[in-house]
Amino acid sequence: MFLDTLPLAFVLAGIVLYVVLGGADFGAGIWQMLSGPGERGERIREHAHHSMGPVWEANHVWLIFVITVAWTAYPTLVGSTASTLAAALFIAGLGIILRGATYALRGGLTGGRPLILLEGAFAIASIITPFALGAAAGAIAAERVPVGNAAGGLFSSWTGPVSILVGALSVAFAAYLAAVYLCADAVRRGEPDMEEAFRRRALAAGLVAGALSVAGLIVVHADARSLYTGLTHGGGLAMVIISILAGVVTMALVVVRRFEVARASAAVAVSAVIAGWAFARYPVLLPGLTVRQAAAGHDTMICVVVAVLAGGAILFPSLGLLFTLMLRGHLGPAGPDPADADAGAGAGAGVPLRELIGPALGLRLAIAFLIVGVGLLNAANAPWAHIIGVVSLFGFVLVGFAAIVPRAVMADEP
Repeated sequence: MFLDTLPLAFVLAGIVLYVVLGGADFGAGIWQMLSGPGERGERIREHAHHSMGPVWEANHVWLIFVITVAWTAYPTLVGSTASTLAAALFIAGLGIILRGATYALRGGLTGGRPLILLEGAFAIASIITPFALGAAAGAIAAERVPVGNAAGGLFSSWTGPVSILVGALSVAFAAYLAAVYLCADAVRRGEPDMEEAFRRRALAAGLVAGALSVAGLIVVHADARSLYTGLTHGGGLAMVIISILAGVVTMALVVVRRFEVARASAAVAVSAVIAGWAFARYPVLLPGLTVRQAAAGHDTMICVVVAVLAGGAILFPSLGLLFTLMLRGHLGPAGPDPADADAGAGAGAGVPLRELIGPALGLRLAIAFLIVGVGLLNAANAPWAHIIGVVSLFGFVLVGFAAIVPRAVMADEP
């Protein structure tokens, strides 16, 4: 049972990270739409754009992670969900593509009607995407997605009361998270007017999100009684209480301008809502489909766990470095250093492998190979898994040697 559930915990963690990081990205687009006219509105739009610009694409890593792990570990769940909720997921995918296109095109425009149209498209995509994803999640929570290929209604499955509620909550949470995050960015940049502007927006969005959450309990009670029961008992109730407390703490922190701490508490408040939904539904995924029934075979689940752990050894440090650089203000436009250009002119393309694999990256790659090799050789039963395990152990030896030994030898040379 533990092996059947572990990939589901990975999926839940990916959803939480996508909501608290990617959701803030969508929220920045919402505030760009509500920025207002004039020079002040332009400053608000520019502040939101520059704060989220370095990480907007990286935030979608978590959506890809969720889809990949869920599809591999629970194919019946993903097949039933993707076919029944195809319309909602198509709208969400279209919004993500539209946002990416506007990000790419925005840098080539300086003003005028094309820029206005582009920002309008960006803002619309920033609303419809979280709404569609939230509506799809609400359909699953309200048991409107039956097991089978397109067994539910193409539109009726995700347009019920709970779906509309969760879609609206997703938009409100996105705006709430973005406003809190952008307050902290304004303080870091020394922009008191932007700090005050987004402080007011954070308080307003927090009140709206809180009101929707309270009203949501009434809607859930009427439209999804089993979900309501799960949210008012056991782990679901505990998560609801944590979310309320974290939300109140966040509002207080915003009032007293402790924005860096408010970032974390706001993320906890939203994360607890997602965890509450998971506790309320567990172990049922879809009507008549439990986690154990939906889980793939033993070897597949072993491979999923090993792949996630090995990939995490590379992914988490990389994303951690990206967000650290962004939060410290090290990511921004800068021209090339002439000295660097002169130094690079004679470097050529023949850079040794040991120079490309630094000690930190080499260590992470070696750990990833080691986890894959040991995991597949000891936990899996299929011959092909053992072959991959042996190859991974060879990779562990080679990468570790390339990253460490040549430097140790060169350190001893005069």
